[in-house]
Amino acid sequence: MEATGGTEELVSGELVSVAHALSLPAESYGNDLISSVDPQFLKLTKVDDQIYSEFRENFKNLRIDILDPEELKSESAKEKWRPFCLKFDGIVEDFNYGTLLRLNCSQGYTEENTIFAPRIQFFAIEIARNREGYNKAVYTGIKGNEEKEASNGGDKGANSRGEEEKGANRGGEKEKTNEREEKEKEAYKEINKSSETTM
Repeated sequence: MEATGGTEELVSGELVSVAHALSLPAESYGNDLISSVDPQFLKLTKVDDQIYSEFRENFKNLRIDILDPEELKSESAKEKWRPFCLKFDGIVEDFNYGTLLRLNCSQGYTEENTIFAPRIQFFAIEIARNREGYNKAVYTGIKGNEEKEASNGGDKGANSRGEEEKGANRGGEKEKTNEREEKEKEAYKEINKSSETTM
């Protein structure tokens, strides 16, 4: 019975952590939001359900893990996308503003992996990727890397001689990981404070 109580506390703590993380403004995560929170719990707009149902009603067979630019930009595709997009005029703010959309959802934002698309098209595809589990690879990949680092005896910044490595590898990945860890620690502290005051 005691073992289950500990498990229940852990699960409860994780749920509170997720709830807190989801209540933070997206700006606080920078570019790390999709890798910081399990994407199936992300809400990108107030009308995600409507966007998703309309999207899948109109684009049942559209492959969303790896997008074909022709399915978005060809004349025949534009004819199909236009009525879908216009349904959200007045519902989604700046629905027709341009934004970058990843072609392959298992990769990041690079010049080769992005296409310019209307904001509502971005929302529709990313909401579908989240709900259908395609964006989970990014989240689990980041979590898996963090677990590997932790299993190395906590020597995240140490080289094979046990010396701390200076600087960043590949464009600041260490700083991003440290920032994410700090955000998670702060969120956990905040959750613990709020749960102590309610008890």
